Amino acid sequence: MAMPVSIKPHDKYRGVYVVELEDGGIRLATKNLVPGHRVYGERLFKLEGVEYREWNAFRSKLAGALLNGLADQPISEGDKILYLGVASGTTASHISDIIGSKGRIYGLDVAPRVMREFIMVAEVRKNLYPILADARKPQEYRHVVELVDGIYADIAQPEQASIVADNADMFLKDGGYLLLAIKARSIDVTKEPSEIYKREINTLKERGFEIVSVVHLEPYDKDHAMILARYHRKR
Repeated sequence: MAMPVSIKPHDKYRGVYVVELEDGGIRLATKNLVPGHRVYGERLFKLEGVEYREWNAFRSKLAGALLNGLADQPISEGDKILYLGVASGTTASHISDIIGSKGRIYGLDVAPRVMREFIMVAEVRKNLYPILADARKPQEYRHVVELVDGIYADIAQPEQASIVADNADMFLKDGGYLLLAIKARSIDVTKEPSEIYKREINTLKERGFEIVSVVHLEPYDKDHAMILARYHRKR
């Protein structure tokens, strides 16, 4: 367990902490919901009886977006979240820390191999609910997902924005938030990333989303951007 000099709440992002290390390094962290447990080999820090988990921006696009100045961190304690493309649960585990035991993450992925890994994380973290399903077919899991406060999406699919909007129409509250990690190369390898970001953003706007913030994720992830948006149901 690494020795921090100080751990303070982030002055901008709720539920996020800034760890100052003895060597002068600065790291992001979340308060560990399950003390003693790591998820992906991350460092654990303990100060004044409280345990924190290092949030590695090279392993989590959301951490990279925060370090690159995303306008807000919209996730609050107690939130219900639909996570599309949850994979093995690295980022979801830090969101799990933020929402706490009263929150809930419906973690969806289409790949059985990563879902097995995510289920192992969910066995320890009781606010994670694994769903093996295809994000393009929200009607197939509508019986297990309630109305949610936010959607987090990290799906390597063409038409990412349309898939997200279809899920929002079914599950996202009016005024709810979206965090969308756009993988430009997953959508179209022949187009420049900036062109693809514009196209996907326009799709979101057409489907009722107000764009709050867009940040590129270099140097943590190449050809990626994080979009923060708010959803307004059509009257």
